[in-house]
Amino acid sequence: MVTHVRAEAYGDERGALLSFLAEQRGGIRRSVLGLTHEQASSRPSASELSLAGLLKHVAEVEQGWVARAKGEPPAVKRDESNWHECFTLVDGESVEQQLAYWETVAAETEAFVRSAPSLDDTFPLPDEPWFPPDEAVSVRWLVLHLIRETARHAGHADILRESLDGRTAFELVALAAAPAG
Repeated sequence: MVTHVRAEAYGDERGALLSFLAEQRGGIRRSVLGLTHEQASSRPSASELSLAGLLKHVAEVEQGWVARAKGEPPAVKRDESNWHECFTLVDGESVEQQLAYWETVAAETEAFVRSAPSLDDTFPLPDEPWFPPDEAVSVRWLVLHLIRETARHAGHADILRESLDGRTAFELVALAAAPAG
């Protein structure tokens, strides 16, 4: 369930960036360990956030950014009419399905970052009102942005999980490392 960047890749910049991203993904993945669909979809705080919704959001955001960097549209187009669906499971979606999807997205991200001729290569920011017009960012910026986005939501996930059953990140790391059986 937990994806790790190859150990021999940590020494270069790409490997270091990808390992930091993988570490943050792991925090979110572990946050849903052992939970039922109902628990993962519940909102245990005043916020509208759920663990299942955070999982879906980070996978979708990561896919969308890598697609933009490739010059492709995101798999899911979000606007005011469907933005709320970015943070909740709909139409039979499950935590397991979202974890599998994110695993695929993570592999695509790693392949893209490793295949870019240079981390300094740029791509245009989307033509959206919250981005500066005619601005471009680098592949390095992309990975740093994904680390920031994922880490922010991993922190949310820590709080939500602890609110659900008291389990902390350290306990979840131990649970993930325990042999199945």
